[in-house]
Amino acid sequence: MKEQIATIFGGTGFVGRQIVRELALRGVIVKVATRIPEAAYFLKPMGSVGQIVPVRCDYSDQAAVAALVKGSDIVINCIGILYEKGKSMFQHAHVDVPVIIASASAKAGVKRLVHISALGIESNTSKYAKTKLEGEKALLSNFPDATILRPSVIFGEDDNFFNMFAKMAGVLPALPLIGGGKTKFQPVYVGDVADAVVAALETPKSCGQIYQLGGPEILDFKAVYERLFEYTHNPRPLIGLPFALAKIQAAFMCVLPKPLLTPDQVESLKHDNVVDETAQGLRDLGVTPTGLDAVLPLYLERYREGGRFADIQTL
Repeated sequence: MKEQIATIFGGTGFVGRQIVRELALRGVIVKVATRIPEAAYFLKPMGSVGQIVPVRCDYSDQAAVAALVKGSDIVINCIGILYEKGKSMFQHAHVDVPVIIASASAKAGVKRLVHISALGIESNTSKYAKTKLEGEKALLSNFPDATILRPSVIFGEDDNFFNMFAKMAGVLPALPLIGGGKTKFQPVYVGDVADAVVAALETPKSCGQIYQLGGPEILDFKAVYERLFEYTHNPRPLIGLPFALAKIQAAFMCVLPKPLLTPDQVESLKHDNVVDETAQGLRDLGVTPTGLDAVLPLYLERYREGGRFADIQTL
């Protein structure tokens, strides 16, 4: 892929920045589409001078998107939102924007399009999942050879999963087990998701295929908390919370600038988030899944009183 041109939408995000790094290491020239170019300057040191170029772009502007993808060999869409707020709506982010990107990519003769979606959306009843699935179908109708990646809950240093619960454990006397804590997850490392993107680009047979990305472990909500407590050394009592009551509490949390929980996310938790046994996954792309224990200690220990050196005794 050396000296090919890639355009990434959502390149400043948790997953996007990892993809930028991996592409830069392979000599790809990366254009990062962003509404505020200055916000993407931190990505420049990941490549050589002039290799990573932040470009101003309004994702809703078809002409702007078309101009940006023109001349690109690769287009990657990482845009997604976890909750609706103000003008940021699921339908726009998960359906309208992917259609604009796919349509522009097809007209520009882009060779490869990779779209980051989400796991479990075919059976999930949340608005988030429904729009994610609708977006996949709309994107494929405009660019049939696109590769779809559906990751489970993604973990890593800046994740919104383990970090969020660790912060909650630091201020709350107890943590909720929504729906009894029976929902299952298969957390996947952010670095593995980025590797999967690169592997898909290097694998011609991945065109038009869907891959489900999950890690080597399946945990229910209670096990997630237990793994969290293991590294933060800050255990909290767990209280069962029925879905109906959780939705009521989540409705009040929606007034926060960055809600910890929304009613739609509670709806998502009614469904497991694990890889289908018959689905193509990381190993089909040549990526070995990274276990939780190899990564969690590297960033969860900061929530531990005394940090990673708490057990070291001084003479």
